[in-house]
Amino acid sequence: MPESPHSGSAICAQRLANQHLVKQTLGTASEVVRLFGAIQAQDYAGAKWGIAQRTTGATDAEIEQEIGAGQILRTHVLRPTWHFVSPADIRWMLALTAPRIRKAAAHHDRRLGIDDDVRKRSRTALSRALQHRSQRTRNELAEALTKAGIRADGTQRLAHLMIHAELDGLVCSGARRGKQFTYALLDQCVPPTKELTRDEALNALASRYINTRGPATEDDFAWWSGLTKADARIALASVDDLETRPIDGRNYWLPPRPAARGKSTARLLPNYDEYIVSYADREATHARVNPEAVGETFDFLGSYVIIIDGHIVGRWKRSVTKKAVVLMLHPLTRLNAAERDAIHQQAHRFAGFLEQPLQIETTQTEGSTTRVVV
Repeated sequence: MPESPHSGSAICAQRLANQHLVKQTLGTASEVVRLFGAIQAQDYAGAKWGIAQRTTGATDAEIEQEIGAGQILRTHVLRPTWHFVSPADIRWMLALTAPRIRKAAAHHDRRLGIDDDVRKRSRTALSRALQHRSQRTRNELAEALTKAGIRADGTQRLAHLMIHAELDGLVCSGARRGKQFTYALLDQCVPPTKELTRDEALNALASRYINTRGPATEDDFAWWSGLTKADARIALASVDDLETRPIDGRNYWLPPRPAARGKSTARLLPNYDEYIVSYADREATHARVNPEAVGETFDFLGSYVIIIDGHIVGRWKRSVTKKAVVLMLHPLTRLNAAERDAIHQQAHRFAGFLEQPLQIETTQTEGSTTRVVV
């Protein structure tokens, strides 16, 4: 990998390849989730699109079917936020990361009046409500908790009670009922799996991370995993076949076999996509767009972003009407004709993912005026 001044571009190129955003060989969403270990998913629709781009062409309906069948689970793990995980990994991953998440949630638990007794009684109530392979919506479980004398009023209190049930390995996601999410008992959805020692779990998580997201630093891995820096260091050092390389004075970890880099690549990424959220330091993606010049209103992490060769060049939004999916493209820098064509190809891929006709609108900013070009 070349050193400065091209190190940022080289890092982006290798990350794109390792993240399966250059060449797609995986056919299903569950294969992607299993390979990546965990994929952030608080924006449910966006996360499905993020997974689809790493497959050979999975549609939204196909991914939804896999989730409904329990081949992919959605739960709180790693950092305290939603992630897609594989049933084969959920138990050891929770055992490894749940203690840190509980510690992070302790302040909010005290504020919400959630103590050990409340958690114990809520587990009992939830177990009864979900027995016999039942799947219940959050509102239905709130009613069950209330009947058991446990306050479940307010979005935050109920959310934290359910997070604790997830961290305890009691509940996981069930199949959606219309547009509503459901919960089910983990033991009734996932057959027994091999237990990993803590050292084995650290090794597995570090190996998954670097092989799908490298080059990355120790700080990047600690951020993504939610582990302490000490544990992150131990985990990375335990993986025998990883490589390390200094780039611009920092030590990067890489997979043993570099993924093949492809030709120029355009992608329409959702918010919190693993290409962005996997790293504590995201400067490599900003080579073409200066965050300070864009302004504070543009959240690089929480926005739907357009990337060319791994660099952010704009943002996009989508809306679905009765007749088509409408994509609003907003470039933040000058693009050449080939780059615009590549972005439009990805827009068509997104429409294919939703199996909807496509309408594209592009905004152009001239001075203080923004106009729409259809």
